[in-house]
Amino acid sequence: MPKSFWKNKKVLVTGYEGFLGSWLAKTLVELGSRVVGIDIIKDRPHSVLEGYRKRLVSIKADVSNLSLVRKTVIEHRPSVIFHLAAEAIVGRANIDPVRAFKSNIEGTWNILEASRGMKFIDSIVVASSDKAYGPHRDLPYYEDTTALKGDHPYDVSKSCADLLCNAYFVSFKLPVCVTRCGNIYGPGDNNFSRLMPDLFRSIARNKTFMIRSDGAFTRDYIYVEDVISGYILLGEKMKSKNLAGQSFNLSNEKPLSVISMVKTVYKLAGKKPNYKILNSTCNEIKDQYLCSSKAKRILSWKARYELSKGLNKAMGYYMNRFSR
Repeated sequence: MPKSFWKNKKVLVTGYEGFLGSWLAKTLVELGSRVVGIDIIKDRPHSVLEGYRKRLVSIKADVSNLSLVRKTVIEHRPSVIFHLAAEAIVGRANIDPVRAFKSNIEGTWNILEASRGMKFIDSIVVASSDKAYGPHRDLPYYEDTTALKGDHPYDVSKSCADLLCNAYFVSFKLPVCVTRCGNIYGPGDNNFSRLMPDLFRSIARNKTFMIRSDGAFTRDYIYVEDVISGYILLGEKMKSKNLAGQSFNLSNEKPLSVISMVKTVYKLAGKKPNYKILNSTCNEIKDQYLCSSKAKRILSWKARYELSKGLNKAMGYYMNRFSR
């Protein structure tokens, strides 16, 4: 990691208590940054931030509150902003789309608007998703040629947020980039409506794992620390390489069907597969995966964790947590 760049750097992380945000805040603290975090939750249990929170400034707030976001930016004057605060669960977005739109769309334009005209800000990295692309027949997704055309509430919220970033770059020259990832997994993910943490917990507790789809859905799976390294590299290089206005996919480029992933994890755990296919999902894209050649070429980034290595690290965490 480029420690000299991040030493004493003022950094704002929205959604710092979430799965990805907590890993990012932890890493930045370790690199010596002066981190300010915004989140609607404080002191989330079972977080990788345990033992690190005293080394950052925590602000309990909702990014849909523009006046508070603007006050935070003006008061703390970050040179780098990582915007990760969002409604991240597809099922919740289906149940309450307005809440998802407020968080993912309004929250994003608040960060962008609060940053507009602030000369002390060098770079803004906005966390998007592969779902921003929506359904496409031709895969993988490419940043510069695949259209953003989400159909369902969560997907649309991400498509809109991405377009807002582009508008603020083109119209106001705001130094903003977008990252898009597939399914991120690893220690500290407490959203058990997601496939991976639910699978690890089921195995640790010797419970039957419920596959909500038909098992044939295809996804990218990437270990959390690989995503963090991509964010760190982009935050560091955006200004020096003049990358503002661009988007970057982060993927290990090895898509798997849900059923293949489930069987792989059971095999690594040394256990006989124990699952039931419910085929109950709705408003989900069937096949999604990303090309990361742009991140490799421009950022010199690549996923360092092979699937088995990442899965074993994640499994060790959940086995220790739920086997006792």
